[in-house]
Amino acid sequence: MTVGAEMHALVERMYPLCRSITGNGVRRTLEIVGEYLPLWTHEVPTGTQVLDWTVPREWNIAGAHITGPDGARVVDFADSNLHVVSYSVPVSATMSLAELREHLHTLPEQPSLIPYRTSYYAPDWGFCLAHETLDALPEGQYTVHIDSTVEDGHLTYAEYVVPGAVTDEVIVSCHVCHPSLANDNLAGIAVATFLARELAERSPYYTYRFLFVPGTIGSITWLARNAERINRIKHGLVLACAGDSGPLTYKRSRRGDAGIDRVMRYVLEESGREHSIVDFSPYGYDERQFCSPGFNLGVGCLTRTPYAAYPEYHTSADNPGFVSPDALADTLATCREAFAVLDRNRRYVNTSPYGEPQLGRRGLYDSLGGRSDAKQAQLALLWVLNLSDGDHTLLDVAERSGLPFDAVAAAAQALLGAGLLKE
Repeated sequence: MTVGAEMHALVERMYPLCRSITGNGVRRTLEIVGEYLPLWTHEVPTGTQVLDWTVPREWNIAGAHITGPDGARVVDFADSNLHVVSYSVPVSATMSLAELREHLHTLPEQPSLIPYRTSYYAPDWGFCLAHETLDALPEGQYTVHIDSTVEDGHLTYAEYVVPGAVTDEVIVSCHVCHPSLANDNLAGIAVATFLARELAERSPYYTYRFLFVPGTIGSITWLARNAERINRIKHGLVLACAGDSGPLTYKRSRRGDAGIDRVMRYVLEESGREHSIVDFSPYGYDERQFCSPGFNLGVGCLTRTPYAAYPEYHTSADNPGFVSPDALADTLATCREAFAVLDRNRRYVNTSPYGEPQLGRRGLYDSLGGRSDAKQAQLALLWVLNLSDGDHTLLDVAERSGLPFDAVAAAAQALLGAGLLKE
């Protein structure tokens, strides 16, 4: 099975679970991810103050349905967990169709699809259904039942850390709060899981911290509980909408020129992939929390088609069939390539800066003999030596010289071994 097929199978497995910003659906999702990674799971009690927010009450649901005048169920949570507005309070009542309509949500412009709706912070209840189903409902009395609980409990999130050579950190975040929506964001969870597993098999330079958090309130909670760690975060990436067939989109950090911004632009351009790069805006996913002015972290966001830019977004059409193994694999490969550059992109100082040091007597030219890329490797040695003044990174060298980053990084390692560079 290819890695893309493995990730797609994980998406399919998680898809039936009803997730929200709290509750057992999140816990079960993290248990499944925990079969791939040894997660550190946190439970934060209701009422905990987190920055300007408060951890909400916990929501769970066992079932829900609407029964029509003829006794047949016209909407059933068992058919799709999108049918119930997330965080709906419990209800058991009989009402007219006119009264019921006040609590029904449809998409008239997409009449066969079920929308996704939430009511996290305002006590309410509602159902989502296809507009064509609503159009077919006859007048009469309807029985409404939602078997849910909204009570004191916990907000659940998880972390996985890949230790590096240094304690400086790269954070990778994805949200775990959406119900049966495959691209947004089960695809992001799958890519993050497999990326973490790959990094754990290496010896990275940075420490990589993977965050599996509910959207908005989860990242705010993590930031509130990790104030002492913030200064260690040097780079970050939010993963979302990672599995559709559209081209990749990278959203820059608030800084606009953070290390991750430069690396993602370089990797996307050099790869030849169709892509777009957009500027930061304070709307979107959890990058807006990490990039809020008090933190201003260098955290960007990688998606394929951005949120709300594809017709399946937040509808029942965002199902496992909308997500492809090839797209998942391509998103993973892009992250892999970006982190390979990020991990090696450091500044060096030439220890013999007065004139060009003699490379031949150090065996550096001899080691290139017979190589098909000998000229490129020689140029890389000279470029690294010339720009290693403590101000330029290896990415600077690659961009200015036009040489591949891998060639530049290999040259730096050879020069370090020869004592001609120091970090």
